[in-house]
Amino acid sequence: MEFPFAESYKIKMVEPIRKSSKPERETWIKQARYNLFNLRSEQVFIDLLTDSGTGAMSDRQWSAMMLGDESYAGASSYYKMKDAIKDIFGFDFFLPTHQGRAAENVLFSVMVKQANLIPGNAHFDTTKGHIEFRKAFAVDCTIDEASDPTLVHPFKGNVDLEKLESVLRSNPKEIIPFIIVTITCNTAGGQPVSIQNLRDVRALANQYGIPVIFDAARFAENAYFIKIRERGYANKTIREIVQEMFSLADAMTMSSKKDAIVNMGGFIAMRDPELYRQASVYNIMFEGYVTYGGMSGRDMNALAQGLYEGTEFDYLETRIRQVAYLGEKLSGFGISIIQPTGGHAIFVDALKFLPLVAREEFPAQTLAVELYLESGVRGVEMSTLMADRDPVTRENRFPELELVRLAIPRRVYTNNHMDYVATALAKVYERRTSITRGLRIVNEAPILRHFTIELDRYI
Repeated sequence: MEFPFAESYKIKMVEPIRKSSKPERETWIKQARYNLFNLRSEQVFIDLLTDSGTGAMSDRQWSAMMLGDESYAGASSYYKMKDAIKDIFGFDFFLPTHQGRAAENVLFSVMVKQANLIPGNAHFDTTKGHIEFRKAFAVDCTIDEASDPTLVHPFKGNVDLEKLESVLRSNPKEIIPFIIVTITCNTAGGQPVSIQNLRDVRALANQYGIPVIFDAARFAENAYFIKIRERGYANKTIREIVQEMFSLADAMTMSSKKDAIVNMGGFIAMRDPELYRQASVYNIMFEGYVTYGGMSGRDMNALAQGLYEGTEFDYLETRIRQVAYLGEKLSGFGISIIQPTGGHAIFVDALKFLPLVAREEFPAQTLAVELYLESGVRGVEMSTLMADRDPVTRENRFPELELVRLAIPRRVYTNNHMDYVATALAKVYERRTSITRGLRIVNEAPILRHFTIELDRYI
């Protein structure tokens, strides 16, 4: 007889959450203009809007916070973070930032110019936003298999090498400042990138003389998938795999609110001292002095500790198995999700879920609203609203996949909560044929509109 799986932690403190009534939720979502970002947290029962900054820190992280050094310059907390980054990733130079998009802002201020092309694997919304804000272009080179939700492929986040080489071969080197690889690839469904693919991207980059940058928000989850799916890595530790991964990159950005399990923080790391010198200028302008960069000392201590905890196999197994558990429950109800399940979230195929809602009426956002109304569960649309308008034509961009993401915070919810989420979505699924109209835009920002967009129902 085998033991059942058990979590690799025990619960020391709890936070109460309240179930609301459907009439309350109907009022609240209307006041929020059908934008789930506009809801107050107390209006949400189970919050799967994001896994960014929403995890539960450990007793060791809280202890580390009490030892935070808040000196403006040269704090010991900075050096703890520096040592952790060197130990885990192998980079000699780093700049702390308050979160991942700040790291992108600083680094791209140095490297991205107007009319540049930045190839990569399904750039995330803030990455694409920072590129297009500078009047440059993100070029998606993800493998075609990522566009088929039902296809089981071990590394759907992989870069298509033929697509990438076509970009590199067809354009002058001077307009391609770097290749960016997102690990895991959030936009493709939290899907991992294989070590072999990273090696092949590195080889192409070397051939054309282009740097490689990793967007490493969920690097540890990516390493876990390499360990369990890629031949030759089963007996390697997570940290050994991470070191091999990052030996293939020239620089990295990280939102540490994911795999470092902190509520706020990020950084840029690099090998080139000249890039560090140039980026330092922008870091001081936008974030703060180079040894705190928008972070408090206590948060740097918690981040350093979190990098070690986030690269422990037992923790990662607990986390990723919970995501898979929710996926299995939803599949059991006949709900189409991206297969295989990714590292941090379940991605529901809204086009199959709500086939009667026109794409121009945003079926993924409509589904996310219906899930909230049914249960108080908050997810997020990852499709047309998030894709923004084309910067040239100003027409809506319709991605191949119309998805609702249910992002699971780290060490926060139990599998009973996952059962509740699955049942809630199943209840919406039972009445899916009665949902024939979606939402229309009332007001939107010119870039990254999904955060603040205002919508209304069609009557």
